[in-house]
Parts: sequence; structure tokens; C-alpha cells
Amino acid sequence: MTIIKGTVALIGSGELSGTMVETHKALLAKNSLKAKAYFLDTPAGFQENVDLIARRAVQFFEQQVQHKMSVASFKSAKGASSGERERFFQLLSEAGFVLIGPGSPTYTVRQLQGTPVPALLSAMVTRGGCLAVASAAALTMGTHTLPVYEVYKVGEELHWKEGLNILGFLGLDLVVIPHWNNAEGGNHDTRFCYMGKKRFQILESMLPAGSTILGLDEHTACILDFSTNSAAVKGLGKVTVRCDGREQLYSPGDTISFEQLLCIPDSSAEGKDLGPEGVMAKRPAINQARDQEQEKDHSFWEQMHALEDTFYSALENKDSAAMVNQLLEADRLLWQAQLDLENPEFISQGRELFREFIVLAGTGIDQATNVIPRKYRELIDEMVALREDYRRENRWSEADRIRAILQQVGVILEDTQEGPWWYFS
Repeated sequence: MTIIKGTVALIGSGELSGTMVETHKALLAKNSLKAKAYFLDTPAGFQENVDLIARRAVQFFEQQVQHKMSVASFKSAKGASSGERERFFQLLSEAGFVLIGPGSPTYTVRQLQGTPVPALLSAMVTRGGCLAVASAAALTMGTHTLPVYEVYKVGEELHWKEGLNILGFLGLDLVVIPHWNNAEGGNHDTRFCYMGKKRFQILESMLPAGSTILGLDEHTACILDFSTNSAAVKGLGKVTVRCDGREQLYSPGDTISFEQLLCIPDSSAEGKDLGPEGVMAKRPAINQARDQEQEKDHSFWEQMHALEDTFYSALENKDSAAMVNQLLEADRLLWQAQLDLENPEFISQGRELFREFIVLAGTGIDQATNVIPRKYRELIDEMVALREDYRRENRWSEADRIRAILQQVGVILEDTQEGPWWYFS
């Protein structure tokens, strides 16, 4: 029996963003193959900007991850000469780390299917290397590939394409779906890699019985460690494991055994604990677990205010990862409010708050000590309101005392025709 020593990092999105820097560093540090790192450009091989994408990946690794990376170019199977093909295959056979990212999943499958590439990549992982696949590339790793562009942009009937199934070479038959929590649609549902709930329910029913779906939230990685037969969740979101209508969610820091990634028949799964949140009972809804969570949530504004508190706390602690997490959550919350037909005025105010977060995230982290959390702003508002009560009661000395106290801590209070207002000096 072959012993597999390496790892496969499945990334929902953001593979070239700050949220994945530490994940890439950890993957490289653990990599037992001290060989070259390559970026494979095949998924975007048909795009005019493919070389720009490749250069950006190389620069990102050298500047942010602080590791040298080269490009292994294979833009088109038909466009490559026999010599170019052989040189490309030789590069992969010597690689220790390969990153594959954005583009078209079906184009990727067409170019690489029938070539030695799937076997070369699985052999690299077997020897102890690391394969990091994100977005479009992640879609090709399993038994089935979702034709995103063809369905979402072109309007083809719902269907699946055969996957490269590199994970199957390594002993895990999965269907990998990145962008699981996507919210770009605004006025329409784009979760589940732009398919939305209704379409994805149909797509799920088209898979063979017993198929396991691995859903990856954006800016989230599921690190499959074949030396320990376990997976770790990293990043900002969650990993969802679905099988025959049952669903299990895992958060950053959670560990998933490979057994938990396999489909368990209903008769044996009912009531068994599959992880930190327990098994989800069989259900027709694709995302009933999250629907139930949302039903427990409070109003839109209560959620926004809770998010505001967390953001300011992260800002004070100079925790950039937590700040990014709250920005993403605010974006999701605003899109969901539109889908739920929330009061347009509330949404407008929420967007103003969201823009304030963006400004602070870009300019305020080095000035965190000057940021006043919302609870202190509320305290100032209460003191200003108490002063107004004293003024109405002609208790001028008490009113002046409150004004003096506020001024001592840098709060300037002015009385206008519209009422009092304050600002920091």
C-alpha cells in the first residue's frame, strides 16, 4: 500500500490575498519536498491577461509569502509543441509545491484531461509535496466539475462535467465547490459557486448517490493532510461537508478526519457525532443549517451594531485578519438584507457604516489608540442628553460641569439651533 506523505490545500478564494499568506507559509514550512514552487497558468490559458495573472502570483509569493516561485506554463494542450509539452511535464515532475488558481474549470479539464498532469500532481503529493488549488482549479479536483460559466453566464441546462479527480488518485472521492458563501449577486442568490440555492439543489440531485460535496467559503482553506488522514480549516469562513442531504459545518481551527469526509449511509449516520457540531439530520434544503441560524438572528441593525463592536475591537487590537473578516461579513449582511427586502433606508445607513469600516481598515490601524468604540460614543451621547435635561430644569451649574468634564477628555460640545452636537478635538 502506497503511503501518501503530502498535502492538498483546497481554497475557496483569495489565494493571492493577505488572508492566505500565513496559510501558504505554513504549507511551505511543512512541505517535506524542498523542491521548486510553480504557478500553473492553465485555467486562465484562454484569457488575454493570463501572463499578468501569472506574474501577479509570482510577485505575491516573493513579496508576501517570501518564497521564490516560477511559472509552469501550459496555456493550451493543442497550442503547445511536443518539446514544450515535455519541458512542462519535466517541471511538474521536479516540483515540490504547485499553485493553480483562477480561470475556467471546464477549460482546465479539457486541457489537462488525457495528459500526465493529474498523475504528476498526485505523485508530487504522494512524495510529500503540496498542491494548492483555488477557485476554478478547486472545482476540477473531484469526481465532477461544475461548469460555472456555461450555466451562470451562457444559460446552458444544469449539468456536471467529469472532473480531473486528482483527489480520487489520492483516495478521496469528493465534489469540491468553492465560493460556497458567495454574495456578489446582490438581488439574486449566488451562493454555492454562483448557482444559488434552487439550482444547486437540482445539481446535487444529479450526482450519484453517496457523493460527498465539500463546500469552501471564500477566503477559506481546507488543508488535506494525507500523512495524518485529516483536514484542517484555515482562513475566515467555514467548510461544509454534504452527503445525501445531510450537512456538517466546520469552522477555522476545526479538524476533520478523512472518515468524516466520506458519505455515511442514513441508517448508520442518524444520531452519530460527526464533529464539533454533530450530524445534521437529513433534509431537502441545501442550506437549512444556515437558514436556522439566520432565523435565530436579531434584526438587521442589531447584527450591524454587533458587527460594528467587533470591528472596532479588532481595530483597537490591530488585528487585521479579524477586521477583514468583519468587512466580509458586513458585505454578506448587506446583500442578504437586499434579498430579504429590508428597509432601503436601513440598507443605505448600513452601507455608510460599511464604507466607514473600509476607510478605517485602510487608514486607522496605525491610529487605533485614537479610535473611540461605539460604547464610549454612547456614553458621551448619554452625558450630552443628561446635560440637556439639566438645562431644561435651569440647573446651569450641573450642565456646565458636564460640559467641562467632556472638554477635559477632548470632547467639544456646541449648542446649535438643531440641538447640541459634539466632536473630538
